[in-house]
Amino acid sequence: MSRPKRPPKRAYVSAQRDAAAQKTREQVLAAARRLYSARPIETVTIAAIAKAAKVSPSTVYATFVSRDGILRALMERTLFGPHYAAATARLDGETDPVRLIARSAGVARAIYDGESRELGRMREIAAGSATLRAIERDFENRRYALQEDRVTRLFEAGKARPGLDRDRARRILWMYTSRDVYRMLVTEGGWPSAAYESWLADTLRQALVAPDA
Repeated sequence: MSRPKRPPKRAYVSAQRDAAAQKTREQVLAAARRLYSARPIETVTIAAIAKAAKVSPSTVYATFVSRDGILRALMERTLFGPHYAAATARLDGETDPVRLIARSAGVARAIYDGESRELGRMREIAAGSATLRAIERDFENRRYALQEDRVTRLFEAGKARPGLDRDRARRILWMYTSRDVYRMLVTEGGWPSAAYESWLADTLRQALVAPDA
């Protein structure tokens, strides 16, 4: 009877190295979030982040390249992390373009609930940060691009609201699913995020979908 083959030692070592690198990455991001939530981004140095994470500054540079890289990675994980993945999974395999438009509300809720929970204090402190604004512009461009397919399907199915063209429809979807609308209704208005999602789904249908669809 042959013995089961053991995994190659090189693969085992590589897996250990990857796990250690991921642990270090998480330590740095957690430390950065704590510091960014306590004082302005521009005043937080790589050395301070490294000290809080209990790693060397060279390790931080090797992992994230710069302070901007840390902030970008932190926002990427928060905005497009597990909750976002779960929300977008509901879009996979969906063939009804009207439901795709309505489910954009769940995607928006996942993004902003996560941001509010993880980065709310940081955003308050860094409201005037040029670095944060530049990164947010990149994320807004990405969000706008990700929504294009849903609008395209709506028009191809002939279910778009009469009088709309595709560019206008994309701008409307992008506007209603923006951070500002969430902020006004949930953060400042006190709406439960579930109520925001329900309202947004109805609003998107009324604004973008033909009444008889």
